[in-house]
Amino acid sequence: MSREKSLGRVLDGGIVAVVRAPDPGPLVEVVEALAAGGVTAAEVTFTVPDAVEVIRSARRRVGDRVVLGAGTVLDPETARAALLAGAEFVVAPTLNPAVVRLCRRYDKVVMPGAFTPTEVLAAWEAGADVVKVFPADAVGPGFFRALRGPLPQVRLMPTGGVDLTTAGEYLKAGAACLGVGGQLVDLTAVAAGDLGKITALARQYVEVVRKHRENKA
Repeated sequence: MSREKSLGRVLDGGIVAVVRAPDPGPLVEVVEALAAGGVTAAEVTFTVPDAVEVIRSARRRVGDRVVLGAGTVLDPETARAALLAGAEFVVAPTLNPAVVRLCRRYDKVVMPGAFTPTEVLAAWEAGADVVKVFPADAVGPGFFRALRGPLPQVRLMPTGGVDLTTAGEYLKAGAACLGVGGQLVDLTAVAAGDLGKITALARQYVEVVRKHRENKA
């Protein structure tokens, strides 16, 4: 999938599910459960044991129903391994320009992390498609609203503490999409094999995005 097409699907969906758990065993099924709930973009973080194999297996299982990415990618070697396994985008909590360059070379979406306005602009100028602001709950939606004034061109993705209570507020504040972790991929539900809960939560987040866009229109 081209970078342009992947980015379009991520932005259209509005939700990037952060798939992170200590046991990789059920995570392919978790990605399927997210897809069943309407979430069309998910990142498997490299804090997951055997993350490359999870990405590869999930890609085979869900095909193009989900734009699959890799998270917590700190160096270009990890980024390349993720892309070879089938990842269509790469996310990081920090900015490593070498990771951005590698993703550009392979025509894949890259979302480096930043926190301050200076870091946000540096990530954008380095070639980010979306800048992940992490941890978003340390600053709240007001920070995003303020950043949109001087930096309206930068696509921002709040990640960290985004939940059903705050998701709509981040979107109103100008977030291009939302990175949602444990509040969506509930670890208790994952451990219990309660995939129905994951699907139900996915539907709720998708509905938040839908309502925001409906009201905006």
